[in-house]
Amino acid sequence: MSKVQGGMKCVKYLLFIFNFIFWLVGSLVLAVGLWLRFDPDTTSLLNGNGAPETFFIGVYIVIGAGSLMMLVGFFGCCGAVRESQCLLGSFFTCLLVIFGAEVAAGVFGFLNKDKIIEELQSFYSESVDENSNSTVATVYHKILNCCGSSTSNVSLCPESEPELQNCEIAIADFFNTKLYIIGYVGIGIAGIMIIGMIFSMVLCCAIRNNREVI
Repeated sequence: MSKVQGGMKCVKYLLFIFNFIFWLVGSLVLAVGLWLRFDPDTTSLLNGNGAPETFFIGVYIVIGAGSLMMLVGFFGCCGAVRESQCLLGSFFTCLLVIFGAEVAAGVFGFLNKDKIIEELQSFYSESVDENSNSTVATVYHKILNCCGSSTSNVSLCPESEPELQNCEIAIADFFNTKLYIIGYVGIGIAGIMIIGMIFSMVLCCAIRNNREVI
């Protein structure tokens, strides 16, 4: 028999629906994280020896949070249906952890945006300066449709295309888009999780109060 009645039963079903949506959102977050990690263009630009790894730190946070969201969403559904204080308490705790991870990914993306881009620009310039036939530079030129920078050797630039975009600008434009995705996904999902934590605590308290009355 259900331990909660009236309005709390509505909260129970709302929590169940929320957790199902939460599971779906977790799948989406995981998919975005995997896309950012294995996107052919991004991987090619960051595969060279000495390439900065800062960008992938934020991506790994998103992947981990998405995986955990899927798992937690499943157990949250079970906790709502069974009206288990233990499962709901664990669900709340896990949401709190994911909340912290998502906020960390969002803040990391925004605060380190300029630093990550500067590291990549330096990596490109150093690769060109060290070797005029640099494979790294060639990859950047091909993927970003750019050539040269304000400080680097431009001998690899085709003479037939003098108006190619500066690679420093192209790198900034490319990774700005990726980093904003990390930031907005992290902060957006964190807002959704606040609702889940409120629902889980309200239902958990209602179950406890009904037990005390009984």
